[in-house]
Parts: sequence; C-alpha cells; structure tokens
Amino acid sequence: MSIWRKKTIRQLMSEAEDSEKSLKRTLTAWSLIALGVGAIIGAGLFVRTAAAAANSAGPSVTIGFIVAAVGCAFAGLSYAELSSTIPVSGSAYTYTYATMGELLAWIIGWDLMLEYAVGAATVGIAWSEYLNNLLVEVLHVSPIPYQLSHSPFQTSPDGIQGIINIPALTIVTLISLLLIKGIQESAFVNGIIVILKVAIVLMIIVFGWQFINPINHEVYIPEATKYIDDQGISHHFGGWQGILGAAGTVFFAFIGFDAVSTAAQETINPKKDLPFGILGSLAVTTVLYILFAHVLTGVATVEDFRTGGKEASVAFAINKYMTGFSWLGDFVTVAILAGFSSVILVMLLGQSRVFYSMGKDGLLPKVFSELHPKYRTPYKANLIILVLVGLFAAFIPGDIVGDMTSIGTLFAFILVSASVIVLRKTEPNLVRKFKSPMVPLVPILGILVCLAMIYGLGWTNWLRLIVWMILGIIIYFSYSRKHSNLNKEN
Repeated sequence: MSIWRKKTIRQLMSEAEDSEKSLKRTLTAWSLIALGVGAIIGAGLFVRTAAAAANSAGPSVTIGFIVAAVGCAFAGLSYAELSSTIPVSGSAYTYTYATMGELLAWIIGWDLMLEYAVGAATVGIAWSEYLNNLLVEVLHVSPIPYQLSHSPFQTSPDGIQGIINIPALTIVTLISLLLIKGIQESAFVNGIIVILKVAIVLMIIVFGWQFINPINHEVYIPEATKYIDDQGISHHFGGWQGILGAAGTVFFAFIGFDAVSTAAQETINPKKDLPFGILGSLAVTTVLYILFAHVLTGVATVEDFRTGGKEASVAFAINKYMTGFSWLGDFVTVAILAGFSSVILVMLLGQSRVFYSMGKDGLLPKVFSELHPKYRTPYKANLIILVLVGLFAAFIPGDIVGDMTSIGTLFAFILVSASVIVLRKTEPNLVRKFKSPMVPLVPILGILVCLAMIYGLGWTNWLRLIVWMILGIIIYFSYSRKHSNLNKEN
C-alpha cells in the first residue's frame, strides 16, 4: 500500500476512451480559448491592476504583468504538453497521479480546492458587492438591504448586522445549475460574456489612449521606497521589489487558464485543441493586460488609485479624466459583473471535474463521479460543490481567504512543471502531440518564477497553505488511502 503508487498512462487513456462512462465531447479549440479568457479576464484586471500600481509599482505594473505572464507561460507550456499527452479530466491532479504518485496527487487535488471552490465563493461574494454598486450607481435604485447581502460576521458603519448574502448564494446556484445542464450550454453562455468583456476592455484601451498624460509615465519605474496603506500595511514600492510585489498581486488576474485542462474529456480533439486553448487564452489576455495597464496608469495618477479610486479605480479614472465617456464607466461595472460570472462558471467547472476524477479513483466517495443519465455531467459533484461553495458565499466574509487562491494555484503550477520533467524521464517514448521546448530548462524556470511569487505573498500565506495541507493529509490517511482503486487492485 505504497503512498507513491501511480496510475499508468495506459490506465488513464483506457478510462478516457470508455465512451459509455466518459463525459460528453462537445468543446472545440475556440470554445476552450473562450473558457480560458472567461476565467482569466475578471476582477483581477479591473481591481488588481490599480491595487498593484498604488501599493507596489506605479506605471511599472506593466512590467509586473510581464513577470506574472512569463511565469504563467512556463507553466502553460507544461500544462499544454501534459494535457495533449494525457487528455483526461482532472488537470494537475491527474498529471501528478501519473508521474509522482498517489499522495502528491491527493495533495494537489486538495490544493486545487483553494483555487476553484474557495476562489468561486470569494468571487461570488465580490459579485454581490458589485451588484449593489450597479443598482445604486448605474440604475439609480435602492441597493439590496445590508442584512441580506452580507455575512453574519459583518456589520455596517451604521451598526446593521449581516444575516445572509443572498446575491452571492443566488449566482453560485444559477451557475451550478447551468453546469449540470451541460458543458456546451455553459460554454455558449460563457462565450457571450467573453465577447462583452473583451469589447469593453478594448474600448477602454482605444478611447483611453488619447487621454494618457505623459507626465504620469515620466518616471516609469519609481525609486524604491516604503508605502504604508490606509490599513497600516507596509509595501515595497518602486524598484525591483515593487515590480515583484506587483507581479504577485496581478498574478491573481491570470488565474483560470489552467482550468481549461480540466475539460480534457469534453474536448472533441483534445491532443490538438487543449494546447491551443491553454496557450491561446494566455496570449490573448497577456496582450490585453499590458495595454490596459499602460492606459490606466497613463490616464490617472498613483495617488488617484490610493485615495479616490480604490476598488472602483477604473470607473473613477474614466469619470475624472476621460471627458464625455462617463457611459464607459457604467459599462465597466457591467463588465466586472459579467467577468465575475464567467470566472465563477469556470472555477465551478474545474472543481467538479477534479472531484469527478478523484471520485473515479476512489480517493473521494463514488458519488462524486456519477454522471447525469441525460446530460452526462457530474451532477452530484456539482450539487455537493453548490452546497459547500454556497454556504461559504452566503455566510463567510470574502476577505477571510485573502491570497490563498493565488498561493494554491502557484503550488499547482510548480507540481505540473515538475511532472513534465519526471514524465520525460520515466516515459521517454510516450506520444506527445505537443512538446514543451527546452525541457528541463522551461519547467525549472516555471518553478523558480512561481516560487518567487509565492515568496512575495509573505509568511502568513505560507502558514495558511501548510495548515490546509496538513488537514488534507489527515483526510488522505484516514479515508482516501484505504478506498483508493489502486489499493483494491493490489
């Protein structure tokens, strides 16, 4: 009963080819790019860009985006190779099971909950906040009462106690039901949202370019100093430490492209389309991010982001400096809501497919791997996730999680990059439709860049990750190890 036992490539491929039990294949390469862009372009672009400029890098936040994109690109090449070689649901969990054994596979599956389930709940809470912003600022109607849009652990400045976050629970429920209906329907809705989001980002870039004030870019990389925000938190501002801090902050804006690989068994031609979807969505969003950051930091000042703008910095900059474009500021609020919706969709999709794979392997109860007789989706996994994520969204404040989603994702990227190196050694003759260049250099660089960004997140987040992993290991040794299918075969 070795904790290092592995699933063979032959086992994985035979499971994927079992047509009666497998998921329904309906996704094309362009559907995958839309899923990736849908997950990536969300709050990260509209909120994290201004936060990184204010706290860490000023105009050089664009360089921070490049650093984060390079780290994601290294990991993306590894994801592309593994997803085309092992086109099976489960993403990093499945790849680790085939290369580094069951214990590490369980750890990465448990870790992915930080990215997908906890991330979806956190975004659901933010969705609720922006819904109220839309009602008040754009539609000019009364907001949803505080008691019904905040958790019991939150109290308003007026002393009103929250009871339940109904909007957050509602959006998580609606998207979960959409995912149960089918991946094709989910991809269609996501595609419409993606078109809306990308159109608004392009409008901000095109219309905002003429309002760039060269003075704001005169000192592109500020001199290294310390900045203490209004909560008393100290930040490295300017210099290389500021850029690295910005990279760690805006990394959140890239989270999601890896979720494309969780849909491997629902892709028509996975060996060709998965690399296209992963790398294509990453390339599209990187270009948009750099241009967007350049325009935003050119239109408004760092002081604007620190004082007047805050989370609504994009709309603030448009309303203050882009005369005649107040309508675009309203559209930004709509884009953020749409962005949150598609991020929740792809996160819940990713979580259900990881749980589906873990249920098939016996590491979780079999109920997680049961498919709907008509829709051929893991509907019971979706319903269980709906309850877990819904409870979190309805009753827990969003800031409890903090940067846990980012650190969990970075940890997954490190293991995926390592998996490429291991599989090249253990299975050198395996047919690879897509091969990452310069192995082991590229995966090693991916690991190093991700470690650098983890370092930038600080020791409190390292500690939270360790505690989360210890809890997962306890569950593995008390349940999963005994019920594993590989254990039953031995």
